[in-house]
Amino acid sequence: MYKYFFKRVSDLFFSMIALPFWFIILIIVGSAIYFEDKGSIFYNSPRLGKNGRIFKMYKFRSMKMNAPDIRNEDGSTFNAEDDPRLTKIGKFIRKTSLDETPQLLNILRGDMSLIGPRPDLPEDIKKYSAFEKNKLSVRPGVTGYSQAYYRNSIKGKEKFKNDVYYIENISLIFDLKILLKTIFSVVLKKNVFK
Repeated sequence: MYKYFFKRVSDLFFSMIALPFWFIILIIVGSAIYFEDKGSIFYNSPRLGKNGRIFKMYKFRSMKMNAPDIRNEDGSTFNAEDDPRLTKIGKFIRKTSLDETPQLLNILRGDMSLIGPRPDLPEDIKKYSAFEKNKLSVRPGVTGYSQAYYRNSIKGKEKFKNDVYYIENISLIFDLKILLKTIFSVVLKKNVFK
């Protein structure tokens, strides 16, 4: 019952409570991004959603305008503290995970959930095994099991495995544990960069 009904209700409830506070973050962070290099304050990326539907995921832009797309060997996005593509405000919002807060809008739109597998790029569907495709049976999350416990310290295949483990064990208690662990990881700034 939680997985199919109350999870969505709780997403909407917490999102509506968080929305006024997020507008304050939007004004402060958005202004800092814009005045640093006069570009767009948002970075919108196509992502795989529930049932393979592609949606636009919102983030605060942390890189300079028109920064090149650099990937790791496993195809994941390159992510390092000394990345020259990052702006000054970008380094700060990455470390504090404030860059992810616009995904509150994705939750309200029904694209995402507060807790779930992190959404992959559309081309990543080609990498999924039949088992890993199960991650598309639920809405992706702003945070999830892999992000809470490992953040950026594990490779793609391990993340896929953890995503399916989460889906097979969804419960209110599990979601609360992930949420608390996420807060702990963000506060300690653990495994932010690869």
